[in-house]
Amino acid sequence: MSSDFVAAIDLGSNSFHMIVARIANGRVQVLDRLREMVQLAAGLDSRNRLSPQSQQRALDCLARFGQRLRHIPPTRVRIVGTNTLRQARNSAEFVARAEQVLGHKVEIVAGQEEARLIYLGVAHSVGDVPGQRLVVDIGGGSTELIIGEQFDPLHLASLRMGCVSISRHCFGNGRVTAGRLREAELLVQLNLEPVREEYLARGWEVVTGASGSIKAIQDVVVSEGWCREGISLDALRRLRTALLEVRDTAEIASRWQLDPARARVFFGGFVILHGLCETLGVQQLEVSEGALREGLIYDLLGRIRHEDVRDRTIADVIGRFGLDEAQAGRVSGTALELHRQVRAKWQLTGKEARHVLERAARLHEIGLLLTHDQYHRHGAYVLEHSDLPGYSRDDQRLLSALVGRHRRSFPADAFSHLPKDWARPARRLCVLLRLAVVLHRGRSSEPLPAISLRVDRQRLVLRLPAGWLDQHPLTRADLEIEARQLRKAGFDLEIGRSGPVTLPPAPAAGLP
Repeated sequence: MSSDFVAAIDLGSNSFHMIVARIANGRVQVLDRLREMVQLAAGLDSRNRLSPQSQQRALDCLARFGQRLRHIPPTRVRIVGTNTLRQARNSAEFVARAEQVLGHKVEIVAGQEEARLIYLGVAHSVGDVPGQRLVVDIGGGSTELIIGEQFDPLHLASLRMGCVSISRHCFGNGRVTAGRLREAELLVQLNLEPVREEYLARGWEVVTGASGSIKAIQDVVVSEGWCREGISLDALRRLRTALLEVRDTAEIASRWQLDPARARVFFGGFVILHGLCETLGVQQLEVSEGALREGLIYDLLGRIRHEDVRDRTIADVIGRFGLDEAQAGRVSGTALELHRQVRAKWQLTGKEARHVLERAARLHEIGLLLTHDQYHRHGAYVLEHSDLPGYSRDDQRLLSALVGRHRRSFPADAFSHLPKDWARPARRLCVLLRLAVVLHRGRSSEPLPAISLRVDRQRLVLRLPAGWLDQHPLTRADLEIEARQLRKAGFDLEIGRSGPVTLPPAPAAGLP
């Protein structure tokens, strides 16, 4: 593989991280790392809205990061938001502003996907061990626990507690007392209770910690001489005693030479790690330099090499739900052929549009697991709310929207809830999917004849060989019904036999 550059940004609840790397002969060589403690989670108000001040603080940081991305193509950059952006009610507003500043797309990932990416980053940053590894990552708003083996995560959990949220809730004025410490410890135990037995039953050979909180704790216990490297449970118990002797975060920063911003969330990070180790019986953990941003780089490298985890996810879903793979393949093949014929005219030339259409076609019958009635709606719900490795929240909403509208009603505003850059392409992809589904409604293994589809804005002309529709009257009827459905969405579908086609002039207005 020739040399090239890739970049990843992690918009964490506490810190923003950026990594720039060079891919040389298939290997990742890190060229630059940037980190700023933006503390986005601290900007959430009582209504879970990001304050203007916190948004501006974050955008100022991204403006600095953005300078480093100017000469890297969009296909080689991944930017993800985590827990705070998952929670914030005005996250869409912030993401739109962030994309303007960066010039690149920002994805918000679910907790399980965040955990998968963290494990990937850690697994590539530490030495391999026989057996299973437990990875712990303490973020600003969530804590991820992942059990995996080599590079494969096997069990993932994302808990809604982080160094910022616990520090704000239990140590809001920056002071620690025995009572507040016990309150924080009880809160951590309550969050761990639902997963404790399951994780203990699975077991592991080694525990690896990632994130700024864990690195800061390691620095403290090593400087005190309580550990030579890594973090032991005994060292955490000693640190608990020491924390009760200090008055506030300013004294913590002074005593252990911590950045003031890190000191403000140190209590929360400590209580989570100490509680985890006590609850899960962890006596010792190593500390990894790699985490979410490194995982993004390796996931991006897989996509560049056409080893996209999303393809594996689709195959897993098809197997898990027992979908009719032959029918899915027929619909997918026809949808992609129609896409090939119109992609230039309809501006669907990017690889991502083709991939989205193919995946939606392969999964369009997923709702049949529940019932045939309204199965398209059931399928849309399943895809939007399932944990799909490799998919961002917007990716899932797009896939869900296509599956949810592949049959029956197709209102003009069917995709208005999607990000603006996907609303128009999604409408056009959905038309192609709907036509493919109609043409294969009979579920016959007999291949379709040569089909021609031409488009001009919202005008479509579908041609089949002379006599074929006469021999398939049900398909003719289905296509006529589909033409009426598409008309409600602003499309004009003409159906006829093969031959020279002259499209009438399109109206001045473009496709909605």
